[in-house]
Amino acid sequence: MTEPYPTLQPGHQPVATAPKKRKKWPWVVGAIVLILGVAGAFGETDTEKTGAATAASPSSQTTTVASSTESKPDATAPVASAVPAEPAANSAPAAVIVPPVTTVAPAPAPVVAPAPAKPQISSSQRNAVRSAQDYLDYAAFSRSGLIDQLEFEGFSTEDATYAVDSVNADWNEQAARSAEQYLDYTSFSKSGLIDQLVFEGYTYAQAEYGADAAY
Repeated sequence: MTEPYPTLQPGHQPVATAPKKRKKWPWVVGAIVLILGVAGAFGETDTEKTGAATAASPSSQTTTVASSTESKPDATAPVASAVPAEPAANSAPAAVIVPPVTTVAPAPAPVVAPAPAKPQISSSQRNAVRSAQDYLDYAAFSRSGLIDQLEFEGFSTEDATYAVDSVNADWNEQAARSAEQYLDYTSFSKSGLIDQLVFEGYTYAQAEYGADAAY
């Protein structure tokens, strides 16, 4: 309990009392309250900032999702075909390398000799050829003997010679046929037969061939 102040008697002066010491705890309490208030104010500010950041985060996520959605190409959208860029008008054209062309000279065509033209024969030559073939069909003649026979028939020497050369007779074979005909109706020695064939117009070689074939 605090001491009671002394009552003042009339006529007495108040006695000076020693000053009382002030207690410091109200200041301490005030300082603590002030610190708590400032801390609360800062805490509220941080809370508001945190709330604002939290409130802003869904929109940012939505924006991120929207941007990612917009960045993905639509599968159903038509894809633009790649168009090659046109070369610049002032750019020089690319050099085209053309390989050298090797020309092969064609082989020369073989030269074909024209067929010899058939000689134009007269009717008398044609008849002489027919007569010469008829004589050779039933008898043997030497070349010179057949020409003489056609001349005897009235053909010229030129026509008779043309006809005899046209029949292409084997004169060795004709000599053998003549030798057989002589031996069929008479007898000849081999040398005599050769002489007889030479007389008929055969060459000695043809006559010898005919005699050897008949003997």
